Amino acid sequence: MNFLRLPFLVKLTLVVISIIGIGYLLALGQTILAPFFFAFLMAMLFLPIATFMERTLRFPRSVSTMTSVFIMLMILAGIIYFFTNQLSDFSKDLPHLREQLTTVFNNAQHWVSKTFNVKVDEQVDYINQALNKLLSSSGAILGFTFGIFSTGFGFIIFFTLFFIFILNYRRLLNNFIVTVFKERHKSSVQAAVNEIRVMTKKYIFGLCLQVIIVSILTSIVLTVLGVKYAILLAVLTGLLNVIPYLGIFISLVISCFIAFATGSPSTCIYVAIGYIGIHAVDGNIVLPFVVGSRVKINALFSFIGILLGEHLWGIAGMFLCIPAIAIIKIICEKVEDLKPWGKLLGEEERPNKKKKSYKISKNITLKEMD
Repeated sequence: MNFLRLPFLVKLTLVVISIIGIGYLLALGQTILAPFFFAFLMAMLFLPIATFMERTLRFPRSVSTMTSVFIMLMILAGIIYFFTNQLSDFSKDLPHLREQLTTVFNNAQHWVSKTFNVKVDEQVDYINQALNKLLSSSGAILGFTFGIFSTGFGFIIFFTLFFIFILNYRRLLNNFIVTVFKERHKSSVQAAVNEIRVMTKKYIFGLCLQVIIVSILTSIVLTVLGVKYAILLAVLTGLLNVIPYLGIFISLVISCFIAFATGSPSTCIYVAIGYIGIHAVDGNIVLPFVVGSRVKINALFSFIGILLGEHLWGIAGMFLCIPAIAIIKIICEKVEDLKPWGKLLGEEERPNKKKKSYKISKNITLKEMD
């Protein structure tokens, strides 16, 4: 077959236009595409459960799908109930937190005035007014809460519907992807689809396990240090840890703020040291062992993905960008022409110097051939 060879500048222009067009479509379809992609990830995670019910328990496809949806909704309801219960307890302590923060800031301002001879009466009044507006403005808090609730409620509805459709019509979707390509490519495409499905399932399961491990480690550290709301902060840290580098920093700031408001400055320092240790354990032990290195993404493209995800889909994009890049990396590694892009997204491979072992293995092979 004769292929049309285009100049490099023409190819580069087409690639740039394609990237801009795809980005515009992603931003335009945020309301639909974000819950769809999240539903796809959860469907890959629940696929073994649905397959087990269909093959072993002889459940119909519709029954296995609805059972998987029921299990998923029960888990989601448990998470929502946990955060609602913890946040209700936290809201009861807001007046105490406001008084303690006001006292701490007043002491700090008086220390500055004594040390640097700076008048701080107006600054203290401004800080008190800002704290009163932030922690006592019920209208703003209720409006913000209602906005989050309405947006989250719509996301959950679309996510649940897409989850049902993907699980129920997974065979139809798989056949469509395979039959789109020509006959001679069907076997290789089917093998690539199966491997991508398995790798995606393992990656999502590894992320969930990483969230649990990080939450447990954080809970132990905060409980030992005597920080209030240790369980709430630990679960929040585990969920935010899905966002590489930036998530652990956000959770560190929140935990230090709570420790500073409810404890002492020394406790805040201990919390920061504990989070640094948790991040070191997660990056060097938990992440390579649980998530695996085959879909590991380098820090540069992780950070770029976080920025693009936040720009396109907001907070949901920051959570979904890393699994999306991981899936893109898997696809690039399976397509011959896209393998350089897969290597670019992954970690740098270190050369292994095993000249001595190579000679030994070569001598053994020659001896066996004789």
